Amino acid sequence: MSTQDWKQAAPGIWSLKAGEPASLSAMSVMGRQPRTDALQSMETASFPLDSEKIRVEVTGKQTVITLPLEREESLYGLGLQLLKLNHRGRTRYLRVNSDPKQDTGETHAPVPFYVSSRGYGVMVNTSRIVSIYCGSAVRLDSDLSGEAKDRNADRSWKATPVSDTVEIVIDEPGVELYLFGGPTTLDVVRRYNLLHGGGVLPPKWGLGFWHRVPKAYTAEQVMDEAMSFREKDFPCDVIGLEPGWHSKSYPVTYEWNEERFPDPAGFVKGMSEQGFQINLWEHPYVSPDAAIYEPLAPLSGSHTVWHGLVPDYTLEEAREIYMKQHETEHVDIGVSGYKLDECDGSELTRNSWIYPAHAKFPSGADGEQMRQLYGLMIQKMTDDVYRSKNRRTYGLARASSAAASSLPYVLYSDLYDHRQFVRGMCSSSFSGLLWTPEVRKARNAEDWVRRMQVVCFSPLAMVNAWADGTKPWSFPEVEAIVKKYITLRMRLIPYLYSAFARYCFEGIPPIRAMQLETASTVGAAGREHALDSTDFAYGGVSDTDVDDQFMVGDSLLIAPLFEGESERDVYLPAGVWYDFETGERFEGGRTIRVRAGLERIPVFVKNGAIIPMMPVLQHAPKQGEAVALELHHYGDAPGRFVLFDDDGVSFAYEAGEYRNRILEVQTETDGALIGSVSEAEADWKSAYSSFEWVFHYGSK
Repeated sequence: MSTQDWKQAAPGIWSLKAGEPASLSAMSVMGRQPRTDALQSMETASFPLDSEKIRVEVTGKQTVITLPLEREESLYGLGLQLLKLNHRGRTRYLRVNSDPKQDTGETHAPVPFYVSSRGYGVMVNTSRIVSIYCGSAVRLDSDLSGEAKDRNADRSWKATPVSDTVEIVIDEPGVELYLFGGPTTLDVVRRYNLLHGGGVLPPKWGLGFWHRVPKAYTAEQVMDEAMSFREKDFPCDVIGLEPGWHSKSYPVTYEWNEERFPDPAGFVKGMSEQGFQINLWEHPYVSPDAAIYEPLAPLSGSHTVWHGLVPDYTLEEAREIYMKQHETEHVDIGVSGYKLDECDGSELTRNSWIYPAHAKFPSGADGEQMRQLYGLMIQKMTDDVYRSKNRRTYGLARASSAAASSLPYVLYSDLYDHRQFVRGMCSSSFSGLLWTPEVRKARNAEDWVRRMQVVCFSPLAMVNAWADGTKPWSFPEVEAIVKKYITLRMRLIPYLYSAFARYCFEGIPPIRAMQLETASTVGAAGREHALDSTDFAYGGVSDTDVDDQFMVGDSLLIAPLFEGESERDVYLPAGVWYDFETGERFEGGRTIRVRAGLERIPVFVKNGAIIPMMPVLQHAPKQGEAVALELHHYGDAPGRFVLFDDDGVSFAYEAGEYRNRILEVQTETDGALIGSVSEAEADWKSAYSSFEWVFHYGSK
């Protein structure tokens, strides 16, 4: 195969179509246009692989893609992966599954897109399950002949030998393949996100604190619980309702329960007046008691879930029915968004309940295709409803796919391993996904604090009390610590919001793995910082890549501690770093050992960083409400920060109704630091009323 077989899909991105791939795919569901201007502004990338070593074999039922792989390459991405970060030497079966028991690649959000440590990426645009042999299969025609070893006598023998290829297998007679240039891993991820329309920009309230109430609460109980946040002086922006708000659930009606919520519009309005947004739980399976059941019945699949319809949302008519019902009964009365549950499915376990792969749908799609893309479809429909009202939404989804970076949803899970949840924040950043390590319960006060500290630095900070009624203050002995971090989360909204603006316009993930930090030497970090295993059984490639610390924006490095820990290793990229709380100075480019009591999560800030913070408020500022900012500068180096300034709730920014306020710190001739803020036009209605500089010089 030669480079002439590839066409340039966008700057630094090439595509190849072979055989007859299905018309239904992640990209066809989303229909997003690339952010071409942003792609054009990036460093020029050349075709990143030897095209002569790329092979595509199409048969009547299957397509096999073979790509070259070097001995020292690491492979990241493949969607939300909770069990491993580096997939080199492993086989990944990318199927949607809500409850994966083993490290097979199955997940809530499998994305057939991987990023190489060599600075390129590969994506398959499909609706099918994809198997990827990430250097786990050695071909007879490889260049590795003569490397067979005698296990009896050679201690270097490994169960999975080094391979020089990645093989991608799809049960479909054709493929649409995309290749992304670098030169850095972050550039690859940026190009991927920008091809799919850029990252999401949530409303400001979405970056506040969330609380979900027990499943059968009444309107009065919800209001009482919400007001307890105000009485205890705990910030909170969003209250989530669980299944009991429906007249029927499992399957669902999408209609309000008249006994629990006799006046839905009045309830939502009353909550809004107290500064609370309402988020509604739902799943996709339509109850026979729902008003939309009859019109959706002929537009649904051959199998049911809990005796509810599985609508074929590839059909415009089905989408219109769902969207109109949600618009009229939810969005128009002020509901802010949704938690989209059960759109993933579980099978081959004792809790199997999803429709089978052989299910048939009116559009001609089968159960495998529908399941792989169903979470994407539901997210897209709800987003479209809010877009039609010029209102941004932000919510939760339990399944997603490729091309999802622009969707206003954060993934979550019923699984509850804290270390895996942190790894999920790292892994999702490679694939245009967001993930929350939501807090539901804890074994003790220490576990509660460590979970709360982490979630407050995540894309969506939430306590989910649907099952057992937990609250941020459920462990009184650590209530002050929990309040400290929820309050810090609220103060950081201007910083977080600006990081999401970069995600939107530039494709840079707001929360990301250390392997995406261009200043870090990933290979060195991986070898210095053992996390998963010190076993080199997979072709000599270490499994020890840093996967329990992450960046928030460009300047904050978060290194969580887990229950039972009081110290840990932290890899600091090159440069000077400061402890966010103590001001202690550290030289980067190495691994350090840090200690922190329960009252503190290790957070490090770059030398020269500017962190804008707003006052302590009980909820995010409303549209038109301007707040004063403190501009915190750290260290002794000059700094620059782009503060995103818009109305915080509408899509006016897409038409240019925003301003980038430039915050700068420069060094005077006498060595003193001085800060400045760029002016906006006199008639610009800014979200920020004033600015005060605070300098943190740090300590040795």
